[in-house]
Amino acid sequence: MTSRKPALAVVGATGAVGAVMLQILSQHADVWGDIRLIASPRSAGRKLAVRGEEVEVLALGEEALEGADVALFLVPEAVAAQWAPIAAAKGAVVVDASPAFRMDPDVPLVVPELNPHCVRVRPRGIVACPGDTTLALIVAVGALHAEFGLSELVVSAYQAASGAGQAGVTALREQLSLVAGTELGACPGDVRRAVGDDTGPFAAPLALNVVPWSGALLEEGWSSDELRIRAEARKILDLPELRVAATCVRVPVLNAHSVSVHARFEHEVTVARAHEILATSPGVVLYDDPAAGDFPTPADVVGTDPTWVGRVRRSLDDDRALELFVCGDNLRKGAALNAAQIAEAVAAEFSA
Repeated sequence: MTSRKPALAVVGATGAVGAVMLQILSQHADVWGDIRLIASPRSAGRKLAVRGEEVEVLALGEEALEGADVALFLVPEAVAAQWAPIAAAKGAVVVDASPAFRMDPDVPLVVPELNPHCVRVRPRGIVACPGDTTLALIVAVGALHAEFGLSELVVSAYQAASGAGQAGVTALREQLSLVAGTELGACPGDVRRAVGDDTGPFAAPLALNVVPWSGALLEEGWSSDELRIRAEARKILDLPELRVAATCVRVPVLNAHSVSVHARFEHEVTVARAHEILATSPGVVLYDDPAAGDFPTPADVVGTDPTWVGRVRRSLDDDRALELFVCGDNLRKGAALNAAQIAEAVAAEFSA
C-alpha cells in the first residue's frame, strides 16, 4: 500500500474540547494531510488556527464528511449517535469521545496506554473513548492491574465544573463572583440564597460547596456517571465481573478531575513495587512525597497530559489493597488527548 497522510475531520471543532484538540494537533507530530474543521451550522464560516494556518469551519453535513479518512467526534451524545455512523458509512474511521457507542459490543473502548491492540478491531468503523472520569484513573489502575490483578475498585471522583461543559464553567464563575469577598458559608442556606435558584447544570450551588451528584438518576439511587465508570472500567480492562462502586462529586474546580481510589488485587501488594510500576508506566507521573508536600492537586496538573498519582498507601487492614489519589485534566487526557492518540494510531495504518 502506498504511504500517504490521511485526511482528518474534526467534528465539534468550536467547542471546549475542540479547542484543546486543535492545540494538540498543532503540537504533535504532523501525521495528517488535509484537516477540515466541522461544527454546527451556526459556527460555519468561523476561522480557527490549526498547524499555524487559519481554517474555515464547515457546517456539519454529509458533504463536509466526504473524503475524510478519520473523523474525530467531539460533540454531544445525540449528535454523535446521528452522524458517526454516517461518517463511517462514507469510509472514515470514527473516533468518538461521546458516550454514544461506549457499551456497543462492536465498538472497542480504547485507552492507548492499556489496550492499543483494540483499535484495529472495529466492526462498525467506530472507536470509542471512555468518559473523562474513567480516564482520570484508569491508566494508573490499569498499570497496577497488569502486575497484581485487580479484583475490586471503590472510587470517589471529585469532578471539575468543565465536566458539565461550558455551561458548568460559566455557572461556577458566576457563582464565585456572587460569593467572593463576602462572609457567606457560615449559615445554613446562605450560599444557596445568594446564588438563587439557577444553579446551572449542577444540582446545588457549587461555589463554596461540593455537590455529591452528577449525571441522571438511575435505579436504586445510582447516577448515570457512576454506573458509566463501572461499565467502562470493566470493558477497558476486560474484567466483566469486576466489583466497582463509584461516587461522583462536583467540586468548585474549573478543570481537572481528581479521584480517591481504593483498589483491591488478587495478590499481595507493596507500596515500593506500586511506586516502581507507576513511575515507569506510560502516561503516568508519580508525585508522591507527602513529607515534602508533594501530591497531585487539580490546580497543579491542569493543562498537562498525564495522570498524576500520589498518596499511595497499602490499606491498613488488607495487604492486597492500595489507596491512592489521582488527578488528570479532563479536557486533555480526559477527552481530546485520548481521542488524538487513537486517531494517530489509525493514521499509522496508512503508512504501514
